[in-house]
Amino acid sequence: MKDAPFEITGPDGKTVKLAAPTLTTDQAIVEAALPADGVYRLSSGQRIGRLSKMYRIGEAWTIVGEGKTPPPGATSVDVRSTTLADAYVVRGKPGASGALAARGKALEIHPLGDPSSYAPGSAAAFEILYEGKPLAGEPVTLFREAGFYDGRKQVATVNSDKAGKVTLTPSDAGRYLMLVRHRAATPGAADAYSSFTVTLAFEAI
Repeated sequence: MKDAPFEITGPDGKTVKLAAPTLTTDQAIVEAALPADGVYRLSSGQRIGRLSKMYRIGEAWTIVGEGKTPPPGATSVDVRSTTLADAYVVRGKPGASGALAARGKALEIHPLGDPSSYAPGSAAAFEILYEGKPLAGEPVTLFREAGFYDGRKQVATVNSDKAGKVTLTPSDAGRYLMLVRHRAATPGAADAYSSFTVTLAFEAI
């Protein structure tokens, strides 16, 4: 993650680039000031990854090397991987909601409501957006940190509805990670095709 363009968005909606992370053996540590009460979005920023090959079957794109062999006659294309990792933190009371506004570009998980208020057993609503528009039928997977200890890492995988919305319920207290992927043509970009991976970390308390 040393090349990730870390950033933080404050309650006023302003985004500030963060200093380069401090790297350890298995961590990238960044520091961010929280000058006022409210919800902040801490993000890795859009990180550009390696160039790979992928092929298409029906409407689904598959990266070459994901355990499947391209069928005879399949057309392969170059694809650039990108990753984005978001987490919401709160100082004091939630207050202004500027950090909760959707970016309106690339792939993103947009919380519908205050991400600092999630509770065990209560449904949390999100929408999956691509270039600011709802993305329907996209698989979204929820993982729980406690799974490292009891073996139940994955909570559920559900598809976004026609409006791009998805509802997930944290099973117990602790930290959770949502993950969604989308592969698409990106005309006008440096690479003709991109494979987007986005995660959102939150806590249920």
